[in-house]
Amino acid sequence: MNLFDTFLNLVPMGLMQGLIYALIAIAVMIPFRILNFADMTGEGTLAFGACVTAKCLSVGLEPVSSLLIGAAAGFLGGSATAYIHEKVKVNTLLCGILVLSMLYSIDIRVMGQPNTALFTFPNLFQYLPGDDGTLTSRIALLAVVDIALIALIFWFLGTQHGMAMRSLGSSVAMAKAQGINIKVYVLVGLGLANLIAALGGGLLAQNQGFADVNMGFGTLINGLASLLLGEAIIGNRTILRQVAAPVLGSVVYFQLISIVLAFGFQPSDLKMVTAVFVLITLLILAKRKPGKSRKVAQERLARAA
Repeated sequence: MNLFDTFLNLVPMGLMQGLIYALIAIAVMIPFRILNFADMTGEGTLAFGACVTAKCLSVGLEPVSSLLIGAAAGFLGGSATAYIHEKVKVNTLLCGILVLSMLYSIDIRVMGQPNTALFTFPNLFQYLPGDDGTLTSRIALLAVVDIALIALIFWFLGTQHGMAMRSLGSSVAMAKAQGINIKVYVLVGLGLANLIAALGGGLLAQNQGFADVNMGFGTLINGLASLLLGEAIIGNRTILRQVAAPVLGSVVYFQLISIVLAFGFQPSDLKMVTAVFVLITLLILAKRKPGKSRKVAQERLARAA
C-alpha cells in the first residue's frame, strides 16, 4: 500500500478524533484566550469526565444522562481551580497542577480501578444507524455537537455576561473599574471550560469503549496545538473566528497526524511531532507581526508554559 492510500485510510478516523478532541481545544481556548488564565486542569477533567461517565454507565444509567453527569463533574473540577486561585492566592499554573493531581486519585476512587471497559454497556452511538453507529454516522453526530458548541459559545460571548468575561480577559483593572465580579466570572469561565473538557472525555470514553485514569495525559498540548493551528489558518480577530479556530485547528491537526503516521512514524513519536507543530505555528504567528514578533512569541510561549 502506497503513502497516499495509507493516508486516505486514516482520514475518516482522524476526522472523528479531531471532532472529539475539538472539545478539548475549545476548553483550552476559553481560559487561554477569553480569560487570559493559564489553566492546566483540562488534562484532569477530561479523564474525570470519562471516569464519571464510565461509572454511571456501569451502574445502569443511560448514555446521555451519564454524559451530562460527567460534564457536570468537570465543571466542579474547573471551579475548584478557580476557588483555590481566588481564596488561597496560588499561581494559576500551580492551581491547575494541584487539582490535576487530586483528580487522578479521585478518578480511581470513582471507578474503583484504574480503567473500566465499556463494551458491554449501552453507549451514545447505539442510537445511530448501523451496529453502534457507522463511522460516518459517528462523525456526523460529533460534527453536530461541535457546531452546536460553537453556536452556543458565540451567542454567550455576545451577551452582557459574555462581554464581561471578555473584558476580564482583556484587563482585570478595567473589569474591576466596571464593577465586574472577578471571582464569579473566573469561576464560571473555568467551570464551563472544564465542563466542555469533561464532555469531550465522556464522548471519548463512549466512542473507544473504555475509560482510563491516564487518558487525559498530553491532551493539553494537543488542544494548544489545535488552537494555535486554527488561529494560524483563520485568525482570531472576530468572536466567531476565535470560537471556530480550535475546532478547525483540531480537525486539521489530526489530519496532519494521519500524514505523519502514513510516513511511517510510530505513535510514540507523536508527542515530539506535536511539539514541533506548536513551535512552527508560534513562529508563523510571530512572523505575521514583524514589529512585535518577539513580544507575541514570548506571550504565547508564556501562556503555553
